[in-house]
Amino acid sequence: MAIFGAGSVVTLLAGIALAQSSAALADRYGIGGVVFGATALAMATALPEIATGYTAARLGDNQLVMGDIFGGNAFQVCLFLVADLLAGKATLSAAGAQNSWLAGMGILVTMVYAASVIVRPEKNHFRIGIDSLIVLALIVIGMVGLGRIPG
Repeated sequence: MAIFGAGSVVTLLAGIALAQSSAALADRYGIGGVVFGATALAMATALPEIATGYTAARLGDNQLVMGDIFGGNAFQVCLFLVADLLAGKATLSAAGAQNSWLAGMGILVTMVYAASVIVRPEKNHFRIGIDSLIVLALIVIGMVGLGRIPG
């Protein structure tokens, strides 16, 4: 428990440093905060889940993979409460078009995987399920769409 707690504190501190350095990089290179957050920052913050999911999948522990991914997503959405408390006002009402687009894409991706959990398609295409192929297409559509929405 002590090692887990210490690792959690290190991850928290690294997250703070990552947010600050991401804001500086986005400003330096003239990239909108939403676009940078949806790409580089999202990938960097997903690294712990990627490592956990990869290791759990290699061990054949699909329950851990599902719990990590869906549990992490459910918890992260709750962070809007923390953002509201810190800002002292509702943060979602001022989200803007790009953030609303990303939220919609997140809902669509979650719906695809939730439907897959219910339907459980077993056929694979290119070593991945049809659900992941649909999500891949949604990601491409989402990133193209994000680039077309004025910041």
